Amino acid sequence: MGGESREIDNEVLARINTSVPHSARVWDYWLGGKDNYAPDRQVGEEIVKVMPDLPVNARAERQFIGRVVRHLAGEAGIDQFLDVGTGIPTADNTHEVAQRVNPKARIVYVDNDPIVLVHARALLQSTSEGATAYIDADLRKPEPILEEAARTIDFSRPIALMLMGVLEFVPDAELAHAAVGALRDALPSGSYMAIAHSVHSPSMDDAAAKWNASNASPLTLRTPEQLEEFFTGMELLSPGVVSLPKWRPEPETSFQNRPVFQFGGLGRKP
Repeated sequence: MGGESREIDNEVLARINTSVPHSARVWDYWLGGKDNYAPDRQVGEEIVKVMPDLPVNARAERQFIGRVVRHLAGEAGIDQFLDVGTGIPTADNTHEVAQRVNPKARIVYVDNDPIVLVHARALLQSTSEGATAYIDADLRKPEPILEEAARTIDFSRPIALMLMGVLEFVPDAELAHAAVGALRDALPSGSYMAIAHSVHSPSMDDAAAKWNASNASPLTLRTPEQLEEFFTGMELLSPGVVSLPKWRPEPETSFQNRPVFQFGGLGRKP
């Protein structure tokens, strides 16, 4: 990615609404980042009161992304990634992990939060051998994503679709399945799809209720069985859809011996 003009950045900054919390910024707060505002911190603290382990979910998801991408870029031989719902860039983003394994990897990021766009332009830099790109788009409208992504990645070759912590913000089940289906159907044989998603538990239900009372984008929890339905037509890799620290843990994987109500899985398209 090259640099964009300051004029464009100012236009994007004008779209940022700091008066209501936003999921990417609250997640950034839980991860210990600095790209958040008072409303994000306030709702983040309120949610932690009813679900003290929410920051654990955030960190477990970051580690899950790393393990998935290392597997895909290494053992699976995938060198193209479509990461929808990027969030604010932090350490070990998809392109950093993938390009450490394969410097030629090509990554397309997608998000619709203007603050993510601003940081993506500054931080998501590729190796000289590979490529990164950023699309300002919404998961619920997959056609523009596919059209723009094709400028950077080749849809005739296997691709890894990453949906990390984004599907819970598409509460309508029919719309969520239609959007995922359109992206999944566009992937060639040998491609993969990874999902991470918040699931029901008494404390997570309370946390979701706090979030949905904050005037932020509504969040919907699902069951592990409902998450499995998104992998219809794919081969779900072992160990299936599980609590994130249980998915192929490595010696340094955190939170393996505690409940984490952020679940995920990885599927392969035959």
